[in-house]
Parts: sequence; C-alpha cells; structure tokens
Amino acid sequence: MSVTKTTHRIDLNGARSDVLHVGAPNVGDRAYFNRLVDQIFQRRWFTNDGCVVKELEEKLRSFLGVKHCIVVCNATVGLQLAFHALELTGEVILPSFTFVATPHAACWEGLTPVFADVKRDNHTICPDSVRSLITEQTSAIVGVHVWGNPCDTDAIESIARDHGLAVIYDAAHAFACGDQRRMIGNFGDCEVFSFHATKFFNTFEGGAIATNNDDLAARLTLMKNFGFAGMDHVIHLGTNAKMPEICAAMGLSMFPILEEIREKNRYNHQLYRAHLEGVKGLRLLTYDHLHQTNWQYVVIEIDEAEFGISRDSLVDRLHAQNVRARRYFYPGCHRMEPYGSMERNRKLDLPNTETLCRRVICLPTGTAIDEVDIDRICQIIRGY
Repeated sequence: MSVTKTTHRIDLNGARSDVLHVGAPNVGDRAYFNRLVDQIFQRRWFTNDGCVVKELEEKLRSFLGVKHCIVVCNATVGLQLAFHALELTGEVILPSFTFVATPHAACWEGLTPVFADVKRDNHTICPDSVRSLITEQTSAIVGVHVWGNPCDTDAIESIARDHGLAVIYDAAHAFACGDQRRMIGNFGDCEVFSFHATKFFNTFEGGAIATNNDDLAARLTLMKNFGFAGMDHVIHLGTNAKMPEICAAMGLSMFPILEEIREKNRYNHQLYRAHLEGVKGLRLLTYDHLHQTNWQYVVIEIDEAEFGISRDSLVDRLHAQNVRARRYFYPGCHRMEPYGSMERNRKLDLPNTETLCRRVICLPTGTAIDEVDIDRICQIIRGY
C-alpha cells in the first residue's frame, strides 16, 4: 500500500505548524483545479449555473447512480430546500446525535424537531425510537448516516410508508458510502450531502441534494435560484442557494484522487486499530461490515471506569500535545439552544445518545497526517 508522507504543515499565516486537526482538508488535483480556474476567468462566468457547476452535477449523478443531483452553496441550505420543497409541516423526527445543522435547518423552516435516540452499535437513528415518537403532527423522518454508516433504511422507510411520512437523509458524512444494494444518495425522498472543507469530498464549501424523484428535482432546481424558470420568468418561491463556479472546480478536482484519499483513510484507520488494539476501556468504531465507505472518521469511545480517565480528560491531554481531537456531538442537540429550553426536551430520555455524548472522540485522519503522527497520537492516548 502506497502512503504519502507529510513532512510539514502550514498554518494560515504561512508558518510551520505541528498541530494535528480533525477535519484537515483533503486537497484535490491542483494542476487540474488550476486549469479549471483559468478557464473560469477566461469565460468571466463565476456563478449562476455555469458549465463547471453543470459538469460537477453530471459527474455526481453518474458517480452516485442517481437521476438528479442538484449542487448548492452548503448542506444546511440544502436541508432547508428539501424541507420546503417537500412542503413539510408540524414535526419532523431526527436524531439528537447529529451536528446541530440538522435540527436548525428544520427549525428555520418553521418545523419542530422531535429528537429520537440512536442505535448503540453504529450510532444511527433507532427505528424503534422513531416509531414511538410519531404523532398526528409528524410529517417526516430525517435519518443521519453518521460517520458514513448507512441508517437502517428498510426499517425507516417501512415506518414512513405505514404513516404516510416523507423521508430525508442527512448524508453529510456519507459521500461515496453505500450498503449492499446501492450507494447513499438513492434512499428516501432525497439525500443531502455536505461538501464542506472538512469532509471526505469537498468543494471548499458546498453541498448537493440527490434524488430519484423528477418532480422534487424540478422544484429544488427552481428554488435554489430564486424560482427562475428562465430570463425574467419567476414561477416559484426561491432563494439563493447556488454554488459558485470555483467551488465546483474544487469538486471536479477531487475525483481524480478520490480513491487515493479513500485508501489513505483506510490505511490510517488500520494503523489506529493496530496501535490501539487491546487498550482497556477503548472501543474503535469499525467499518468492516460495510459494503462501501469513505473511512473518513476515526471514532473512539472511552469507558472511564475501564480506561482510567474520562473522555474529556483524554481530550485535554491530546489538546495539550497539539492534537485537536473533537468531542462529537457533545452535548447532544436536545441539550443545545433553543432546544434545551423547550419543555418537551428537558426530561427527554435518550440513553444511547447520552452515553455516546460522554464517550465519543474523533481523531485526526486524512491526507494531512502520516504514520509518525498516528504513532504519536496513540502514544498520547496510551499515556506514554
């Protein structure tokens, strides 16, 4: 297996830096990106669905095997567009163990997020919890493919059919992931990807909505550009959710090295596993059961009683050594504002979510780190 060594790092001021971050960006094919940027400047077409954006959408459609893929300025706005285009009302059920953008997007659209618990093994939304929360006010289920782990789509979509609910998946973590049948992007009414700089596949900042529903795709396409159906012809309520050409260029530049990035992530994950195997009180989340994954997240859980120190103490230890490990998704969306102050959330019983929010750490990976970095991080974890 070929692994690229990292000899040094550059911080924002151009100085050398030894800080290791979770989510350090993967960088695409720079020569290809530069050629695309030169063409953008030559055309003087910087936004408004230029040819680079259109090429990216076509590339994404082909890669995901979906009928439609609409790129947008970011995934949060993508979720808002999806909620609006599906004409949701009342309550939407979603996990508390997710990035706060998921409930925020629903709340921004005038919906009430109802927080479900997650499964203990892979951290995705628990179908039994979803089923117990459905009321006459429920209009949708929002699953989150956490760490690229596919939700139990069969169970979720069966529940949705029984109750006449829409299904949306927050696929922010899950580009280039799939189950035994098909790639993520093909489930539910639609799936929303994040192409933020910290993600496996990035466009600096951006996102995309994948769907196999022709009517929904047409509405989303109108809505992302103020409702324009042509010059001076507005036929639908819309907003400005367009992706600029230079961001699309970054996305196109990722494809030539996508498998190289995936392989580097997988190799890093194997190194962490080898170094941390047998550490009492530490569990490394594995992806070996998955048909296809991007290996983007190195997730460990710390059992304080067995490990000897708390998860937060370990995070402090890592930060003191310039390893910017992250707690996810602490403290749980149901404990963040404005949700924590809501009466219905004050005594919410989400045992698996509460446990994970106390235990989970994400460790640095990706193309920005090498074997020496991983060895140092694991020595810190082991307490050497």
